[in-house]
Amino acid sequence: MSKLRVSVWRGAEAGEYRSYEVPRQESQTVLDVVSFIQRYLDPTLAYRFACRVGMCGSCGMSVNGVARWTCRTHVTQVIKGDALEIAPLRNLPVIKDLVADMSGFFDKWAAAKGQFRSNRSRRDDFAVVSPATAERKHADAAIECIGCGVCYSACDVVACNPEYLGPAALNRAWTLVNDVRDKANPERLRAVAGDAGCHACHTHVSCSELCPKHLAPTASIAGLKRAVSLALLKGQL
Repeated sequence: MSKLRVSVWRGAEAGEYRSYEVPRQESQTVLDVVSFIQRYLDPTLAYRFACRVGMCGSCGMSVNGVARWTCRTHVTQVIKGDALEIAPLRNLPVIKDLVADMSGFFDKWAAAKGQFRSNRSRRDDFAVVSPATAERKHADAAIECIGCGVCYSACDVVACNPEYLGPAALNRAWTLVNDVRDKANPERLRAVAGDAGCHACHTHVSCSELCPKHLAPTASIAGLKRAVSLALLKGQL
């Protein structure tokens, strides 16, 4: 049986790579490789996963320098020779080994006013939103984000400017800007209009290229730029 040479980040920010040999298997995913190391070679290895089928987004790691969902990434897609390098997601503090601290990532969702605020009360009937409206189509195109952090890890602007809200938070803001049931848009547009907001995006498109859900945060951020500019022209900001 052939072997994989796997270098895995161990420790926290000041850690180092440690090498392991893992048997090659048919249809083997990167998460399978990490799980084999933890179960059979080194039980002290820390990593994060849950569903194993691309639903939860918790198994994001950097594989050969590229942010990916490891449960949906087959070894054959990313192998270089017979070697793999696996590290925690970039642009996030490292708790231990392959586990990144996601708290700052979700703090930026809150800073971008990513919470839905209804314009109705519990005494009102359910809102009826036509799927044919332009707003609903814009929201539908971006709404499937599950917060895996892959786009944030891939973003060069975040790497250069840690205050930047990042593609996931801005993508979430864009879905809510287009939600006719939400009442917080003036406040939300002010939140994403600052120096760390949508206009900081350099349109590198890496977030859209690597999104495992095939969303286009770059397009969402462009929509926010237009919405912020229009609000400024109308004197609303």
